[in-house]
Amino acid sequence: MKIGIDIDDTISNTYDVVFNYAQKYTLEELKRDLNISNNKSYYDHNYTESIHGWNKLESVMFWEKYYKEILHKVRPKSFAKEYLDKIAEDYEIYLITARFDMPGLDVRKTTEEWLSNYEIPYVKLITNANNKAKVVKDNEIDIFIDDSYNNCKAVSDIGVKTYLMDSRPNSNIDLSEESFERVYSWPHLYQKIKLK
Repeated sequence: MKIGIDIDDTISNTYDVVFNYAQKYTLEELKRDLNISNNKSYYDHNYTESIHGWNKLESVMFWEKYYKEILHKVRPKSFAKEYLDKIAEDYEIYLITARFDMPGLDVRKTTEEWLSNYEIPYVKLITNANNKAKVVKDNEIDIFIDDSYNNCKAVSDIGVKTYLMDSRPNSNIDLSEESFERVYSWPHLYQKIKLK
């Protein structure tokens, strides 16, 4: 069986790293007070811009300056490696990420180096995955895990068992009417998969 897993904020602690870089950028480069708007629910990965009130150009400048550095700084979430090793005993792990290329950044190479450094097991890495439902369907994935509500909704709607990894940006989203459920940690996810 195949399991599709997102990387940022699912395997790694990306939100924490991005947030701190965004705070530094807002204070030191944009010269603004750090009055943030963080009481909303975020259904996709555009939360950094929204939280800090950046316009499109400010957002582009932030990612151009810090994206590569951020990808090197993120670390696996607690117990992610341990439970991925266990999952790899029963499933082929497909890592499906929206990480994107930029000038001076080969995101596939950078991500492969990161995965190797932390000894994360996987069979296939798919980057620049803007339509994860299509990727899941094309690769015949049986179970999917992501921190993005929109990705989980799209994949769940094509009939694939889906779990939303809890994160600060998605923590206020009500899933009571959805056909997918929230998991709060890697041990929790592993328990759900084993019970399937």
